Amino acid sequence: MQKSAYAKLALFATILALGVVLLGAYVRLSDAGLGCPDWPGCYGKLVVPKQADAIAAANAAYPERPVEPDKGWKEMVHRYFAGALGLAILALALLAWKKRRQPGQPLVLPVMLVGLVIFQSILGMWTVTWQLKPVVVMGHLLGGMATLSLLWLLFLRSRPSDRAAVNAAKGLKLAAAAAVVVLVAQIALGGWTSSNYAALACTDFPTCHGEWWPEADFEEAFVLWRGLGMNYEFGILDNPARVAIQLTHRIGALVTVTVLGALALALLVGRRAPMLRSLGAVVGVLLCAQFGLGVANVLLSLPLPVAVAHNGVAAILLLSLVTLNYTLHRREAREPHHG
Repeated sequence: MQKSAYAKLALFATILALGVVLLGAYVRLSDAGLGCPDWPGCYGKLVVPKQADAIAAANAAYPERPVEPDKGWKEMVHRYFAGALGLAILALALLAWKKRRQPGQPLVLPVMLVGLVIFQSILGMWTVTWQLKPVVVMGHLLGGMATLSLLWLLFLRSRPSDRAAVNAAKGLKLAAAAAVVVLVAQIALGGWTSSNYAALACTDFPTCHGEWWPEADFEEAFVLWRGLGMNYEFGILDNPARVAIQLTHRIGALVTVTVLGALALALLVGRRAPMLRSLGAVVGVLLCAQFGLGVANVLLSLPLPVAVAHNGVAAILLLSLVTLNYTLHRREAREPHHG
Protein backbone atom coordinates (compact mmCIF):
# COMPACT_ATOMS: atom_id res chain seq x y z
CA MET A 1 0.00 0.00 0.00
CA GLN A 2 1.39 3.38 -1.02
CA LYS A 3 1.80 6.03 1.62
CA SER A 4 -1.00 8.16 0.11
CA ALA A 5 -3.37 5.16 0.28
CA TYR A 6 -2.42 4.61 3.93
CA ALA A 7 -3.16 8.27 4.60
CA LYS A 8 -6.58 7.87 2.98
CA LEU A 9 -7.36 4.91 5.21
CA ALA A 10 -6.25 6.92 8.25
CA LEU A 11 -8.50 9.79 7.14
CA PHE A 12 -11.44 7.41 6.70
CA ALA A 13 -10.86 6.03 10.21
CA THR A 14 -10.70 9.59 11.57
CA ILE A 15 -14.03 10.51 9.99
CA LEU A 16 -15.51 7.27 11.32
CA ALA A 17 -14.16 8.08 14.79
CA LEU A 18 -15.77 11.52 14.67
CA GLY A 19 -19.04 9.81 13.77
CA VAL A 20 -18.66 7.46 16.74
CA VAL A 21 -18.04 10.42 19.06
CA LEU A 22 -21.15 12.19 17.77
CA LEU A 23 -23.24 9.03 18.02
CA GLY A 24 -22.01 8.50 21.56
CA ALA A 25 -23.08 12.03 22.46
CA TYR A 26 -26.45 11.47 20.81
CA VAL A 27 -27.00 8.23 22.72
CA ARG A 28 -25.96 9.79 26.04
CA LEU A 29 -27.97 12.99 25.59
CA SER A 30 -31.11 11.18 24.43
CA ASP A 31 -31.00 9.01 27.58
CA ALA A 32 -30.42 5.84 25.57
CA GLY A 33 -27.21 4.74 27.29
CA LEU A 34 -29.04 1.79 28.86
CA GLY A 35 -31.21 1.13 25.82
CA CYS A 36 -29.54 -2.29 25.80
CA PRO A 37 -28.97 -3.64 29.33
CA ASP A 38 -26.28 -6.09 28.24
CA TRP A 39 -23.11 -6.00 26.11
CA PRO A 40 -22.08 -6.45 23.34
CA GLY A 41 -25.51 -7.53 22.12
CA CYS A 42 -28.93 -6.16 22.95
CA TYR A 43 -31.05 -8.44 25.14
CA GLY A 44 -28.77 -11.26 24.06
CA LYS A 45 -29.20 -10.56 20.33
CA LEU A 46 -27.16 -8.75 17.68
CA VAL A 47 -30.22 -6.69 16.80
CA VAL A 48 -32.89 -5.09 18.95
CA PRO A 49 -35.87 -7.43 19.53
CA LYS A 50 -38.85 -6.36 17.42
CA GLN A 51 -41.20 -9.32 17.19
CA ALA A 52 -43.78 -9.63 19.97
CA ASP A 53 -42.49 -12.99 21.16
CA ALA A 54 -38.86 -11.77 21.10
CA ILE A 55 -39.82 -8.65 23.09
CA ALA A 56 -41.72 -10.76 25.61
CA ALA A 57 -38.71 -13.06 26.06
CA ALA A 58 -36.39 -10.06 26.46
CA ASN A 59 -38.67 -8.48 29.05
CA ALA A 60 -38.77 -11.75 30.96
CA ALA A 61 -34.98 -12.01 30.92
CA TYR A 62 -34.48 -8.36 31.94
CA PRO A 63 -37.59 -7.40 33.95
CA GLU A 64 -35.79 -4.36 35.39
CA ARG A 65 -35.24 -2.94 31.89
CA PRO A 66 -38.23 -3.47 29.54
CA VAL A 67 -37.46 -3.20 25.83
CA GLU A 68 -37.61 0.31 24.38
CA PRO A 69 -36.86 -0.26 20.67
CA ASP A 70 -35.99 3.35 19.87
CA LYS A 71 -33.41 3.57 22.63
CA GLY A 72 -32.11 0.09 21.87
CA TRP A 73 -31.49 0.92 18.22
CA LYS A 74 -29.68 4.15 19.10
CA GLU A 75 -27.32 2.19 21.31
CA MET A 76 -26.80 -0.63 18.80
CA VAL A 77 -26.09 1.72 15.87
CA HIS A 78 -23.42 3.31 18.04
CA ARG A 79 -21.95 -0.13 18.74
CA TYR A 80 -22.01 -1.07 15.04
CA PHE A 81 -20.07 2.07 14.13
CA ALA A 82 -17.65 1.51 17.02
CA GLY A 83 -17.05 -2.04 15.79
CA ALA A 84 -16.36 -0.79 12.27
CA LEU A 85 -13.91 1.73 13.70
CA GLY A 86 -12.13 -1.04 15.59
CA LEU A 87 -11.71 -3.01 12.36
CA ALA A 88 -10.37 0.05 10.55
CA ILE A 89 -7.82 0.65 13.32
CA LEU A 90 -6.77 -3.00 13.24
CA ALA A 91 -6.25 -2.72 9.47
CA LEU A 92 -4.08 0.37 9.99
CA ALA A 93 -1.95 -1.48 12.53
CA LEU A 94 -1.53 -4.57 10.33
CA LEU A 95 -0.59 -2.49 7.31
CA ALA A 96 1.84 -0.46 9.41
CA TRP A 97 3.52 -3.66 10.57
CA LYS A 98 3.73 -4.92 7.01
CA LYS A 99 5.33 -1.64 5.85
CA ARG A 100 7.35 -1.07 9.02
CA ARG A 101 10.70 -1.01 7.18
CA GLN A 102 9.65 1.81 4.90
CA PRO A 103 11.16 5.18 5.90
CA GLY A 104 8.73 7.38 7.77
CA GLN A 105 6.09 4.67 8.27
CA PRO A 106 4.50 5.15 11.73
CA LEU A 107 4.32 1.91 13.69
CA VAL A 108 4.07 2.64 17.40
CA LEU A 109 1.09 4.96 16.93
CA PRO A 110 -1.12 2.43 15.06
CA VAL A 111 -0.29 -0.26 17.62
CA MET A 112 -1.14 2.15 20.45
CA LEU A 113 -4.47 2.81 18.77
CA VAL A 114 -5.30 -0.91 18.82
CA GLY A 115 -4.68 -0.97 22.56
CA LEU A 116 -6.72 2.18 23.04
CA VAL A 117 -9.71 0.88 21.09
CA ILE A 118 -9.65 -2.35 23.12
CA PHE A 119 -9.69 -0.31 26.32
CA GLN A 120 -12.51 1.78 24.86
CA SER A 121 -14.57 -1.35 24.28
CA ILE A 122 -14.03 -2.30 27.94
CA LEU A 123 -15.18 1.15 29.02
CA GLY A 124 -18.21 0.77 26.76
CA MET A 125 -19.05 -2.52 28.47
CA TRP A 126 -18.62 -0.97 31.92
CA THR A 127 -20.80 1.97 30.91
CA VAL A 128 -23.68 -0.49 30.54
CA THR A 129 -22.89 -3.07 33.21
CA TRP A 130 -22.07 -0.40 35.81
CA GLN A 131 -25.23 1.50 34.86
CA LEU A 132 -23.83 4.79 33.56
CA LYS A 133 -21.30 5.31 36.35
CA PRO A 134 -20.16 8.93 35.75
CA VAL A 135 -16.41 8.32 35.98
CA VAL A 136 -16.72 5.54 33.39
CA VAL A 137 -18.91 7.62 31.08
CA MET A 138 -16.44 10.51 31.32
CA GLY A 139 -13.52 8.14 30.70
CA HIS A 140 -15.31 6.69 27.68
CA LEU A 141 -15.75 10.20 26.28
CA LEU A 142 -12.09 11.05 26.83
CA GLY A 143 -11.06 7.74 25.26
CA GLY A 144 -13.14 8.55 22.21
CA MET A 145 -11.53 11.98 21.93
CA ALA A 146 -8.08 10.43 22.33
CA THR A 147 -8.81 7.87 19.61
CA LEU A 148 -10.04 10.60 17.29
CA SER A 149 -7.01 12.81 17.97
CA LEU A 150 -4.46 10.03 17.49
CA LEU A 151 -6.08 8.92 14.24
CA TRP A 152 -5.92 12.51 12.98
CA LEU A 153 -2.26 12.69 14.00
CA LEU A 154 -1.64 9.43 12.16
CA PHE A 155 -3.25 10.92 9.07
CA LEU A 156 -1.11 14.06 9.32
CA ARG A 157 2.05 11.98 9.67
CA SER A 158 1.13 9.64 6.81
CA ARG A 159 0.06 12.06 4.11
CA PRO A 160 2.52 13.14 1.41
CA SER A 161 3.64 16.71 2.00
CA ASP A 162 6.37 18.90 0.56
CA ARG A 163 5.70 21.81 2.88
CA ALA A 164 8.66 22.95 4.91
CA ALA A 165 8.48 23.11 8.68
CA VAL A 166 7.44 26.47 10.05
CA ASN A 167 9.68 28.43 12.35
CA ALA A 168 8.06 29.24 15.67
CA ALA A 169 9.26 30.55 19.00
CA LYS A 170 9.49 28.12 21.89
CA GLY A 171 6.87 30.16 23.76
CA LEU A 172 4.33 29.58 21.00
CA LYS A 173 4.97 25.84 21.08
CA LEU A 174 4.45 25.80 24.84
CA ALA A 175 1.26 27.85 24.48
CA ALA A 176 -0.11 25.43 21.88
CA ALA A 177 0.66 22.44 24.12
CA ALA A 178 -0.94 24.17 27.11
CA ALA A 179 -4.04 24.87 25.03
CA VAL A 180 -4.49 21.14 24.41
CA VAL A 181 -4.23 20.42 28.14
CA VAL A 182 -6.78 23.13 28.97
CA LEU A 183 -9.22 21.96 26.30
CA VAL A 184 -8.97 18.29 27.34
CA ALA A 185 -9.63 19.30 30.95
CA GLN A 186 -12.70 21.25 29.85
CA ILE A 187 -13.93 18.32 27.76
CA ALA A 188 -13.55 16.13 30.85
CA LEU A 189 -15.59 18.65 32.86
CA GLY A 190 -18.21 18.60 30.13
CA GLY A 191 -18.36 14.81 30.33
CA TRP A 192 -18.68 14.97 34.11
CA THR A 193 -21.45 17.57 33.77
CA SER A 194 -23.38 15.48 31.27
CA SER A 195 -22.93 12.13 33.05
CA ASN A 196 -24.19 13.66 36.32
CA TYR A 197 -27.15 15.30 34.55
CA ALA A 198 -25.97 18.73 35.68
CA ALA A 199 -26.25 20.53 32.34
CA LEU A 200 -29.48 22.23 33.43
CA ALA A 201 -28.58 22.71 37.09
CA CYS A 202 -28.52 26.41 36.18
CA THR A 203 -31.20 27.57 33.77
CA ASP A 204 -29.99 31.14 33.31
CA PHE A 205 -26.75 32.71 32.11
CA PRO A 206 -24.36 34.21 33.14
CA THR A 207 -25.95 33.96 36.58
CA CYS A 208 -27.27 30.74 38.14
CA HIS A 209 -30.74 30.87 39.68
CA GLY A 210 -30.39 34.64 39.53
CA GLU A 211 -27.23 34.61 41.64
CA TRP A 212 -23.56 34.84 40.78
CA TRP A 213 -22.66 32.23 43.39
CA PRO A 214 -25.69 30.15 44.48
CA GLU A 215 -25.64 27.35 47.03
CA ALA A 216 -23.23 24.67 45.79
CA ASP A 217 -21.86 21.44 47.26
CA PHE A 218 -18.41 20.97 45.74
CA GLU A 219 -17.40 18.17 48.10
CA GLU A 220 -20.26 15.95 46.97
CA ALA A 221 -20.05 17.05 43.34
CA PHE A 222 -16.68 15.48 42.56
CA VAL A 223 -16.77 12.10 44.28
CA LEU A 224 -15.36 9.86 41.56
CA TRP A 225 -16.11 6.46 43.08
CA ARG A 226 -19.26 5.52 44.99
CA GLY A 227 -19.02 1.77 44.67
CA LEU A 228 -20.94 -0.57 42.38
CA GLY A 229 -24.59 -1.58 42.22
CA MET A 230 -26.06 1.93 41.81
CA ASN A 231 -28.09 3.05 38.80
CA TYR A 232 -26.89 6.50 37.72
CA GLU A 233 -29.49 7.03 34.99
CA PHE A 234 -30.85 10.58 35.36
CA GLY A 235 -28.32 11.22 38.14
CA ILE A 236 -28.20 10.67 41.88
CA LEU A 237 -26.87 14.04 43.10
CA ASP A 238 -28.99 16.67 44.78
CA ASN A 239 -29.28 20.14 43.25
CA PRO A 240 -26.45 21.90 45.18
CA ALA A 241 -23.97 19.27 43.97
CA ARG A 242 -25.18 19.58 40.39
CA VAL A 243 -24.93 23.37 40.66
CA ALA A 244 -21.31 22.97 41.81
CA ILE A 245 -20.54 20.88 38.72
CA GLN A 246 -22.20 23.42 36.45
CA LEU A 247 -20.33 26.33 38.06
CA THR A 248 -17.02 24.49 37.68
CA HIS A 249 -17.76 23.84 34.02
CA ARG A 250 -18.51 27.53 33.53
CA ILE A 251 -15.26 28.54 35.21
CA GLY A 252 -13.49 26.04 32.99
CA ALA A 253 -15.16 27.62 29.97
CA LEU A 254 -13.84 31.03 31.02
CA VAL A 255 -10.31 29.65 31.36
CA THR A 256 -10.62 27.86 28.02
CA VAL A 257 -11.83 30.96 26.20
CA THR A 258 -9.00 32.99 27.73
CA VAL A 259 -6.20 30.53 26.93
CA LEU A 260 -7.37 29.47 23.47
CA GLY A 261 -8.46 32.99 22.58
CA ALA A 262 -5.02 34.34 23.48
CA LEU A 263 -3.41 31.59 21.40
CA ALA A 264 -5.62 32.36 18.39
CA LEU A 265 -4.78 36.06 18.68
CA ALA A 266 -1.06 35.30 18.93
CA LEU A 267 -1.30 33.24 15.73
CA LEU A 268 -3.17 35.95 13.85
CA VAL A 269 -1.00 38.96 14.72
CA GLY A 270 2.59 39.52 13.78
CA ARG A 271 4.54 38.01 10.91
CA ARG A 272 3.31 34.45 11.13
CA ALA A 273 3.45 31.80 8.44
CA PRO A 274 0.19 31.61 6.41
CA MET A 275 -0.51 28.13 7.80
CA LEU A 276 -0.30 29.42 11.37
CA ARG A 277 -2.53 32.39 10.61
CA SER A 278 -5.10 30.06 9.07
CA LEU A 279 -5.02 27.78 12.10
CA GLY A 280 -5.39 30.80 14.37
CA ALA A 281 -8.52 31.82 12.49
CA VAL A 282 -9.93 28.28 12.68
CA VAL A 283 -9.31 28.06 16.43
CA GLY A 284 -10.89 31.48 16.98
CA VAL A 285 -14.03 30.70 14.96
CA LEU A 286 -14.50 27.27 16.58
CA LEU A 287 -13.96 28.75 20.03
CA CYS A 288 -16.67 31.37 19.47
CA ALA A 289 -19.04 28.72 18.09
CA GLN A 290 -18.40 26.44 21.06
CA PHE A 291 -19.05 29.20 23.57
CA GLY A 292 -22.26 30.15 21.77
CA LEU A 293 -23.47 26.54 21.75
CA GLY A 294 -22.75 26.23 25.47
CA VAL A 295 -24.83 29.32 26.25
CA ALA A 296 -27.61 28.09 23.94
CA ASN A 297 -27.70 24.77 25.79
CA VAL A 298 -28.54 26.61 29.01
CA LEU A 299 -30.96 29.21 27.66
CA LEU A 300 -32.81 26.76 25.36
CA SER A 301 -32.98 23.92 27.94
CA LEU A 302 -30.52 21.56 26.25
CA PRO A 303 -32.07 20.91 22.82
CA LEU A 304 -30.65 17.65 21.48
CA PRO A 305 -29.19 19.01 18.18
CA VAL A 306 -27.45 21.87 19.99
CA ALA A 307 -26.10 19.57 22.71
CA VAL A 308 -24.72 17.10 20.15
CA ALA A 309 -23.22 19.98 18.16
CA HIS A 310 -21.53 21.18 21.36
CA ASN A 311 -19.75 17.82 21.56
CA GLY A 312 -18.92 17.85 17.86
CA VAL A 313 -17.39 21.32 17.85
CA ALA A 314 -15.32 20.40 20.93
CA ALA A 315 -13.94 17.43 18.98
CA ILE A 316 -13.12 19.52 15.90
CA LEU A 317 -11.55 22.22 18.07
CA LEU A 318 -9.33 19.54 19.60
CA LEU A 319 -8.33 18.37 16.11
CA SER A 320 -7.42 21.94 15.16
CA LEU A 321 -5.08 22.10 18.17
CA VAL A 322 -3.57 18.73 17.26
CA THR A 323 -2.93 20.12 13.77
CA LEU A 324 -1.36 23.24 15.23
CA ASN A 325 0.98 21.30 17.50
CA TYR A 326 1.93 18.97 14.64
CA THR A 327 2.64 21.93 12.40
CA LEU A 328 4.80 23.63 15.02
CA HIS A 329 6.85 20.44 15.46
CA ARG A 330 6.76 19.25 11.87
CA ARG A 331 10.54 19.20 11.41
CA GLU A 332 10.92 16.66 14.21
CA ALA A 333 7.80 14.73 13.17
CA ARG A 334 8.95 14.23 9.57
CA GLU A 335 12.33 12.72 10.36
CA PRO A 336 12.58 8.98 9.54
CA HIS A 337 11.22 6.97 12.45
CA HIS A 338 9.18 3.97 13.43
CA GLY A 339 7.00 5.82 15.98
